[in-house]
Amino acid sequence: MHQYQIYTKGKNLPNATKALILLHGRGALAQDILTLSDFFADERFYIAAPQATNYTWYPYSFMTKESQNEPWLSSAVEVVKRLIDETSQYIPAEHIYLMGFSQGACLTLEVSSRFAQKYAGIAAFIGGLIGDKLLAERYQGDFKGTKAVIVNSDIDPHVPLSRSEDSKKIMEGLGAEVHLQVYPNMPHTIINQAVELVKKLMF
Repeated sequence: MHQYQIYTKGKNLPNATKALILLHGRGALAQDILTLSDFFADERFYIAAPQATNYTWYPYSFMTKESQNEPWLSSAVEVVKRLIDETSQYIPAEHIYLMGFSQGACLTLEVSSRFAQKYAGIAAFIGGLIGDKLLAERYQGDFKGTKAVIVNSDIDPHVPLSRSEDSKKIMEGLGAEVHLQVYPNMPHTIINQAVELVKKLMF
């Protein structure tokens, strides 16, 4: 099970008016994904990134049968949901941005869609909803027009474009305004064009 270990930067939570929650990818550090905030956050932001125990949110592919990723997947969802809930005690959810890369992007979409509400914005750099099959009934709530950006390549080795497309449909069914941006031949990384797109559409 994941420990609840949160790294932060920016304004102290009680004094901030906006928040950015960042979720790292497989094998990475919370401290590393925190640096992504430099492109988006200003002096108003509380910035937080949880650290996955053993640097991995769940052991297998996000498209593996869900039971094989347990109990780590459920524990990861609980960590992120707790962080959102604790942050929203000071900052309304409509002023909280959620953002992740790769495994963290999948977790970003999964948690936000299981507990859909109005957020400031959602950005998934190479991601899709989690599970061997997507079950629409798993996802509840109303995004109320939340802007979301899903970035992917047409050749990504970890996240098939079709899964990003299916995730877009489910999120739109929950009331999100989803922009799916496909960059041909993009490597499995966060490219500058994607950062600029998210800034333009959400910040």
